[in-house]
Amino acid sequence: MINDLTPQQIVTELNKYIIGQDNAKKAVAIALRNRIRRQKLSPELVDEVTPKNIIMIGPTGVGKTEIVRRLSKLVKAPFVKVEATKFTEVGYVGRDVESIIRDLTEVGVQLVRKEWASKVEDKAKQMVDEKIIDYLFPVSTKRKERQPNILDGSFYSGDEEKKKESLALLPKKDEREERFERTRKKFKEKLEKGELENRIIEIEVEENIQPTVEVFSNSGIEGMGINFKDILGRMFPQKRKKQKVTIAEARKILIYTETQKLIDMDEVIRAAIERVENLGIVFIDEIDKIARQEKSYGPDVSRGGVQRDILPIIEGSTVMTKYGAVKTDHILFISAGAFTTSKPSDLIPELQGRFPIRVELNILNKEDLKRILTEPCNSLIKQYVALLATEGLKIEIADDAIEEIAETAFLVNEQTENIGARRLYTILEKLLEDVSFDAPNLKKKQITIDKKYVKKKLQSIVKNEDLSRYIL
Repeated sequence: MINDLTPQQIVTELNKYIIGQDNAKKAVAIALRNRIRRQKLSPELVDEVTPKNIIMIGPTGVGKTEIVRRLSKLVKAPFVKVEATKFTEVGYVGRDVESIIRDLTEVGVQLVRKEWASKVEDKAKQMVDEKIIDYLFPVSTKRKERQPNILDGSFYSGDEEKKKESLALLPKKDEREERFERTRKKFKEKLEKGELENRIIEIEVEENIQPTVEVFSNSGIEGMGINFKDILGRMFPQKRKKQKVTIAEARKILIYTETQKLIDMDEVIRAAIERVENLGIVFIDEIDKIARQEKSYGPDVSRGGVQRDILPIIEGSTVMTKYGAVKTDHILFISAGAFTTSKPSDLIPELQGRFPIRVELNILNKEDLKRILTEPCNSLIKQYVALLATEGLKIEIADDAIEEIAETAFLVNEQTENIGARRLYTILEKLLEDVSFDAPNLKKKQITIDKKYVKKKLQSIVKNEDLSRYIL
């Protein structure tokens, strides 16, 4: 639970996926813990405490995005990553900054909806099993209509002969019903054991046609779609169509339908907005690209103008979404940039003031790259070994090979553009290119990749600087 996580525990969890960058981890852990502390304050102070937004300064590929992404997953917080360069000032063609909050709210709704779906999953499965049995053995309405009602006085009226005939018929009908029920029960048991999965049945499904239009607002065309079905209600009933599918396919279709019926969307939306407002995290990447440069001329469409538009959202405002109004006062904003050609002080002063915490991330050295290859839970070596194992091929990457890969990555980063840990992807792809290509024909074989193999595959490329710029 979020309430149980101390800053030390948060850093420990982040260490499972991100190597180094202790200062950045510490900063985000404190920011997260402050949210927990805020929720325990008295009502008079709760609204007064604002989130301590963070600017991360560091080159590409050092773990800025990964820290924030893992943090949001850790606390199940709605999270959205945006590129600052995609937005333009209000009045120009392009994305409006308020769409950040609309996207965040959409993520929040889907997150809560998924949680609700897992809660009602067992009940939905039971209902689906009953529906499938009904499709296999539909209960006849005629049978019910033909059965005489004993409680009705009209059953006893008329001559004695008719009464005797009717009473004689009842046991036979009961036996027929019992046989029918026994057969249903038998098939239900087979269904639960999975013996009928390939049997074809005909089911009724709703046609998924949802006409929407876009709203033209003063900020351009944005994703506030209007669903005519929601506006007009059931004036136009949903069309249904019959579809022949196997029971296995029918179960998937029906579980989704039944789950949606069991979810209380009003409660989902209410919980989602509350979570977005109190736990939402927005990661604004490439913020250095909208910092104003000296001697800039002409319209400031995607720089100063965007900064002025982002400012009210970070300060705290109300944004209208298709799910209702969302307040941004307590959403945590984390921005990042390389700041190679600009400085955080190039941002407008009001925006700088809204990011009180500044953290510098370190450039990755050879030892960091080596640890990235092996230590994290989702390390690249583990990923490649698992991928090739699906082909029945067992590969082992020796320690001296890992050392050589890390050294090569560090060297290429120094010689060409420094893209950090992403360089490991390009080198590993080149290194395992032939093995991956031939993997389907090398089943049940074991391959060991050592330092010699690495040098053979990469040495010529690394030596030729012009070639390495294109290939690595």
